[in-house]
Amino acid sequence: MNMTMEQLLHRYLNGTASPEEVKSLEADPEFMHYLKIAKATSEFSAPPVENEQSFERLESKLKRSRKVRTGRTRFLFTKIAAALVILIVGYYFFTSGTTTYVTDVAEKETIVLPDASEVTMNALSELSFKKKTWNEERTLSLKGEAFFKVDKGQKFSVQTPNGVVTVLGTQFNVFVRNNRLDIKCFEGLVSVSYGDTLMKVPAGTQIEIANRNNIQSSSIEAISPNWISNESTFENVSLSLVLEELQRQYPIQITAQNMVDKKFTGSFTHNNLDVALRSICDPLQVDFTIKGEEVTLHAKKNN
Repeated sequence: MNMTMEQLLHRYLNGTASPEEVKSLEADPEFMHYLKIAKATSEFSAPPVENEQSFERLESKLKRSRKVRTGRTRFLFTKIAAALVILIVGYYFFTSGTTTYVTDVAEKETIVLPDASEVTMNALSELSFKKKTWNEERTLSLKGEAFFKVDKGQKFSVQTPNGVVTVLGTQFNVFVRNNRLDIKCFEGLVSVSYGDTLMKVPAGTQIEIANRNNIQSSSIEAISPNWISNESTFENVSLSLVLEELQRQYPIQITAQNMVDKKFTGSFTHNNLDVALRSICDPLQVDFTIKGEEVTLHAKKNN
């Protein structure tokens, strides 16, 4: 079966052309230009975050290479160039891109990292890392809250907007929201750096850092965070923080009417909204109403 030169070029770009077909293309003065461009682009290495610049350089190279051709040939030439750029950019993102996990309201997710370490993400959290370079540098980014079971090995780092948590192999919980960074170490030793400060957090210890300068430390007896078992626990924290967490575990919007920012110690379940609200409101002598997804908190009438 006789093929057109365009069909032969297509086979060449797909790597299916025979030696005889390649020779036919090389013998054609016009299509020889395409072969040179294809060989040149096969040696490109995509620089980080420069996809638009790469396309512009390739387009400039193509303009310098081509002569005056028919409209049909120019159209085919442009399609080939665009396809090559897409292949280069696609390869770059496939091999060097970032893997990202995001959880929604009332959602938890457990992820097994490339080194067999495990991360369990709490609701409304985001975690990302580079899979290709993981064995060289065990580093990931976290927004929200996650519990880590780190397989022993080289340094393991969790980067957050409020500081960096570093370990070699341990179990720990990281909470980072707004200006707060809370670390609970359940096993081993955790190093926390923020600004110019470096702290060591041993097993059985929790530290809470607010605005990078207000630091509180306390002991813990649990072997894992309670939220893993669908229960959020607090000790003498602002009611506003409790209500923020409640809205992460249930698809609701909370309004507090004429209420001072009280302190709360206790817990609430993630499995029953009415029970959760009772657990929060009863100790504080607060009432609530539920209308669809709207929850209103207000002082009890007999107070």
